[in-house]
Amino acid sequence: QVQLVESGGGLVQAGGSLRLSCAASGRTLGSDAVGWFRQAPGKEREFVAGVSRSGYTTYYTDSVRVRFTISRDNTENTVYLQMNSLKPEDTAVYYCAAEQVSYSRRHFVQKVDDEYDAWGQGTQVTVSS
Repeated sequence: QVQLVESGGGLVQAGGSLRLSCAASGRTLGSDAVGWFRQAPGKEREFVAGVSRSGYTTYYTDSVRVRFTISRDNTENTVYLQMNSLKPEDTAVYYCAAEQVSYSRRHFVQKVDDEYDAWGQGTQVTVSS
């Protein structure tokens, strides 16, 4: 069973940047699709970004598409979310999640939260106006 730990959240002014990290332990993430989700107070959890097992495919929700970048470093067993031009509406708890996928699905990005096998505890991101 993989354990995921997010870090890098904090308080930032609008227009600023943060880089979130999702570090895995227990096993390698090399066979996983990994996603970032967020949940704001009073709102449902939403998909933010995902990267395929191969790293070849990424996908973003429309509201972050040109501002956020997801990447993975399998040597570090870590997935990152670089967030630029942050807006107050990006304020939320950010979670990373991992799903083991077969080699035949190595280019697939999982956007459905129920399909993920493991979740981190979340990291708070607060963007002030």
